[in-house]
Amino acid sequence: MGQIQQPIQGYDSTSPCSDNRDPQPFDFNFIFAFQPIVNIKNGHIYAQEALVRGLKGEGAHSILSRIDENNRYSFDQKARDKALQSALSCNWDGAISINFMPNAVYYPEYCLSQTLSTCEKLGINPARLIFEWSEKEYLTEYDHIRHVISRYKHLNFKVAFDDFGGLYSNFNLLTAYHPDIIKLDRHYVVGIEHDKRRRAVVKAMVGLCRDLGIDFVVEGVETIEEFKVLQDLGVDLMQGFLLARPALMQMPQATMPP
Repeated sequence: MGQIQQPIQGYDSTSPCSDNRDPQPFDFNFIFAFQPIVNIKNGHIYAQEALVRGLKGEGAHSILSRIDENNRYSFDQKARDKALQSALSCNWDGAISINFMPNAVYYPEYCLSQTLSTCEKLGINPARLIFEWSEKEYLTEYDHIRHVISRYKHLNFKVAFDDFGGLYSNFNLLTAYHPDIIKLDRHYVVGIEHDKRRRAVVKAMVGLCRDLGIDFVVEGVETIEEFKVLQDLGVDLMQGFLLARPALMQMPQATMPP
């Protein structure tokens, strides 16, 4: 892929990215599993999501539970770099979705320079990167987060809202931050074949995202019944065990239901 051509506007090499709030590096290691987001209309992989895991495949909680205010920035930066390196080692040349912590980025003009530098070294076009932000993360500085997301998009990164619908404030965040992608929380998938309210919500979200130019992903699809209902409701992008389970340091292919 092509290398980066544009500099960071307003970059100040003297700005401390961590703002002296992250004095300690983390002292543990981790790897990644990958799980595809699938376009069910053609069976193609829309993106591969990088999911943090322990060295022996332990779940994400085994790593994320060790993150605190003292190592959040160091971990966030390391995770970005390692996710990109892992994708490259798996010979993946498509879109890469990476979870990130908005509150770990204090000066986006400075902090994102490391991610851009890694892209350049690896020959990865920034337009291939999707940064997923889980709305379950505690947020207090809304203007700051708006600025962070704006900078991501300015630098050709895409921003996705993960776990959408899990908190009451989701629609306020949607109108404030203008994401490129929404990933609907699995809460709306479970039992959808028997629940007209869930079906109504998904149908409305399909139309809303289409009108706003937002890509709409439903995650946590685990049964054929769920898949078929979502397909009938117009959902084109899905992620879940039914299509592919996460694979350690591999890029799994999707298995389409009959």
